[in-house]
Amino acid sequence: MGDDVVATVFSREDRQRYRAKVKRCLDVFARMLSEARFDVAPGSIGLEIELNLTDERGDPALVNAKALEVIADADFQTELAQFNVEINVAPRSLSGTVLSELERHVRTSLNNAEEKARRVGAHMVMVGILPTVTDRHLNAESFSANPRYELLNEQIFAARGEDLDIRIAGVERLSTFADTITPEAACTSVQLHLQVDPGAFGVHWNAAQAIAGVQLALAANAPFFFGKELWRETRIPLFEQATDTRSEELRAQGVRPRVWFGERWITSIFDLFEENVRYFPALLPVCEDEDPVEVLAAGDIPHLQELRLHNGTVYRWNRPIYDVIRGRPHLRVENRTLPAGPTVADILANAAFYYGLIRMLVDQDRPIWSQMSFSTAEENFHAGARDGIDANVYWPGVGEVPVTELVLRRLLPMAHEGLERWGLDAADRERLLGVIEQRCLKGVNGAAWQAATFHKLYEDEKLDRTDALREMTIRYRDLMHSNEPVHDWPVG
Repeated sequence: MGDDVVATVFSREDRQRYRAKVKRCLDVFARMLSEARFDVAPGSIGLEIELNLTDERGDPALVNAKALEVIADADFQTELAQFNVEINVAPRSLSGTVLSELERHVRTSLNNAEEKARRVGAHMVMVGILPTVTDRHLNAESFSANPRYELLNEQIFAARGEDLDIRIAGVERLSTFADTITPEAACTSVQLHLQVDPGAFGVHWNAAQAIAGVQLALAANAPFFFGKELWRETRIPLFEQATDTRSEELRAQGVRPRVWFGERWITSIFDLFEENVRYFPALLPVCEDEDPVEVLAAGDIPHLQELRLHNGTVYRWNRPIYDVIRGRPHLRVENRTLPAGPTVADILANAAFYYGLIRMLVDQDRPIWSQMSFSTAEENFHAGARDGIDANVYWPGVGEVPVTELVLRRLLPMAHEGLERWGLDAADRERLLGVIEQRCLKGVNGAAWQAATFHKLYEDEKLDRTDALREMTIRYRDLMHSNEPVHDWPVG
């Protein structure tokens, strides 16, 4: 969720001062880009996984503070609601056997955390939306202890002036209201980071946007919310609506949403930060003492904290990141499109596909985004979220095509070559991209397995809806720990 802030009340003067400071940071950021002040070593990757805590019955367990205390691992952190935690994996170079090393590291960390969390009655589940979550788990009492979350909630509702109106039409229909942003906590994701050369940021971001719909279709893992079967990746429309600061009138006027796919291809990372400043008012107008102009003039590296904090309250599915590590500034693309789970193997397969395909797309002489409108990329994004592995998407030179056919015939070979160009181990390439291939051949991803298992329990075994969702969640949790990819999971 970003940096901690101290709970406070913001005045008009606070907002004016913050706006001026953000613009000052943006000017300094532009100078840093023009003067090549950045670490240009590309290929460093990072991984974050958000998780749910469940009790023995598969319901949300609101015990993250107790769980983190017994886990006692700095890699694990709190998240928005008390049934959420997050694991952050240290950056690594994208080469050799890094993907299998990441897989072993994450599995070991999760196994250790799971064993310790059981002492406080909690079990970890990696899934896009926990199928058993209900409105009684998503209210003001559910917030984690960090005051940032309550403050962010207050600011969003102050901007809206009314309750959230959540409407999602999928297999079934959901219409509900919320008086906090806690429905956002139901959405748990995987974030893939890639450090890039500042001059190449634009092409990397464009490439990530172009394939976002395919990513979602392959990895969809959130078909249920509040007991209803909705989109295959319901996390997308839910997150878009659960953090919307706009009233109905502002939406009608065309004001941009804070959860945003974007509206155009870019040429530079500056385009995105400038859009943040131009289009979005501050939610957390907290100013630091640092004067970025003075710091840069002294030959040091400014942290640009206000620019970064503001960027953290604009929820792009591919987010630009400015960071300073050991006194060296760098830029990253943070890919936020993927749901958590189902297994660590599935997550690393998704990562292999993403990193390999991105490498090939940015190396092309005629970029894919020069052949496809931005609005088409956004349509693919929502098609992938809505229909999952059964989605049809548009691809230049092919037209509208089933996503599985596109991946098998065109994109998987490209991902293989891209990973080879990164210098990835051949055995890792074959194994992880083989998971993607089998998903496509069998037509099974996390969402498909959840839906099929639920229907078997509900329709064939005659469990009531709540018990069917609980039983499906428990089976999912057990199979998750096997690390067998979801396409090989038995149904029922």
